[in-house]
Amino acid sequence: MSRQKNQSFKGHGLSKGKEREPRTLIRFKTTLMNTLMDVLRHRPGWVEVKDEGEWDFYWCDVSWLRENFDHTYMDEHVRISHFRNHYELTRKNYMVKNLKRFRKQLEREAGKVEAAKCDFFPKTFEMPCEYHLFVEEFRKNPGITWIMKPVARSQGKGIFLFRRLKDIMDWRKGTVGKKLTIVEAQPNRANVNPSGSHDTKSSDDQKEEIPVENYVAQRYVENPYLIGGRKFDLRVYVLVMSYIPLRAWLYRDGFARFSNTRFTLNSIDDHYVHLTNVAVQKTSPDYHPKKGCKWMIQRFRQYLASKHGPEAVERLFRDMDNIFIRSLQSVQKVIISDKHCFELYGYDILVDQDLKPWLLEVNASPSLTASSQEDYELKTCLLEDTLHVVDMEARLTGREKRVGGFDLMWNDGPVSREEGPSDLSGMGNFVTNTHLGCVNDRKEQLRQLFRSLQVQKKAPG
Repeated sequence: MSRQKNQSFKGHGLSKGKEREPRTLIRFKTTLMNTLMDVLRHRPGWVEVKDEGEWDFYWCDVSWLRENFDHTYMDEHVRISHFRNHYELTRKNYMVKNLKRFRKQLEREAGKVEAAKCDFFPKTFEMPCEYHLFVEEFRKNPGITWIMKPVARSQGKGIFLFRRLKDIMDWRKGTVGKKLTIVEAQPNRANVNPSGSHDTKSSDDQKEEIPVENYVAQRYVENPYLIGGRKFDLRVYVLVMSYIPLRAWLYRDGFARFSNTRFTLNSIDDHYVHLTNVAVQKTSPDYHPKKGCKWMIQRFRQYLASKHGPEAVERLFRDMDNIFIRSLQSVQKVIISDKHCFELYGYDILVDQDLKPWLLEVNASPSLTASSQEDYELKTCLLEDTLHVVDMEARLTGREKRVGGFDLMWNDGPVSREEGPSDLSGMGNFVTNTHLGCVNDRKEQLRQLFRSLQVQKKAPG
C-alpha cells in the first residue's frame, strides 16, 4: 500500500499537507457496462479486477455502498464514486428539505436578500406527511397545475400532473398503509447496472427504511421556455471532490433534452409533452433514434445569445452557477465528507420564459449510456476528465483551476477566472471560474497541462 510524503500545499483531492505517491498500476472495479467501462478499460495503466479482488478505484452502485462501506478498510489512495449519504441531495424530498433549511439559516444569518438567492426550486410538499400543508396551499391558488413525483424512482416512472384535489385524494387513498415492494426498495442489480441508464432514483436514492413510497407534490412551471414550440430541460455535470472544505468542478459540456411533442397545458396527461426524460421520449411514435432529442449546451447558449443578447445569457448562466453552489452548501454539513469519496452529479435545470433557471433535481448516477454518437463522445470525454481530476495517478499539483473540460468553480470559496489571489471583498472585477456552454478545447488543454507537469517534475529542487 502506498505511503505519504509531506508536502506544503493544499490540494483539491488530498489531505492537507499530504501528497500521494505516483502509481503506475491502478486496479479498478465497476458493474456498469457502458461508456464508463470503455473509458476505464482504455485508460493506460488501469486493470480490471473481478469479484473479490483487491481494488484501488471502484465506481460502485449504491446498493454496494449501503451494504459494504462501513465494513471496508480503505487505504489512503483508494477512491469510490459516491459519498456515504449522497441521498441528502439526490432524493427529491431530502433535497427540498435541506434547501428549505438552508434558506431559513441564510435569512437568520445574512438577511432576506441573501436568502432569496435560494428561490430557485418550485414550491414543494412531501407527501403524504405534508398533505394538509399542501391542501392549504392548493386552495390559495385554485386552477394551477401541480406535478407529483415519486422521491426515489427514475426515467419518469410514477409521475403525473393534476389540477383537482380529487386526483390527489384518489392517489392518497391508494398509498395509505402501502408498503414498498422489494423491487421498488432494492432494484434487481442485473436490471439496473449493466444498462447504466438509471438516473439515481431507481436505485441510488433508496434508503432501506422507507415504509411507504413517498412522493413530492411540486408546483408545475407553467411557462417553460420553448424552442420550436417544445419544452426542454438542461443536464449539467458537477464533480465534487470534497464537502469539507467544499471543492466543486463544473463541466463545460452538457445538453438540452427536448420533448418530442409541442407544449400545451391543455393535455396534462400526455407525458410526451411534459416529461423530457429520454427514457420517456424514445417510446414516442415519432421519435427518431439517429436524430434523438438533444442539443449540446453550446448550441443552446448560442441560440439564446442570438435571441436575447449576450448579457441576458450571462445572467442566466450566473444564476445557474448560484444553483450549483447553494445546493451543495445546503448539504455541506450533513453529507459525510470522506477523503475516499467523490461524486459526479447530473443537475436537471428548467428555464422559464423569463430566463429564470429552476432546479428540478440532482442525480447521483447520471445516465452514462449513450443515445447517439454525439452523446457517446460527450460522456466518454466527461468520464476521462473525471478520472483526470480524481487523479489516481497522483500527477496533479492540487493547484489546477482547469483540468480538461472541468473548471474549478469552488475551492472553500469562489474561484476567480483571473490569475493571482481571489478578490473576495465584493469589489473589483471578480468573475467566477465557470465556462458552461463555452468552447471545450479539452484535448489541447490536457496536452499543455501534462506537458507542464512533466517539466515541473524534471526541474531541480
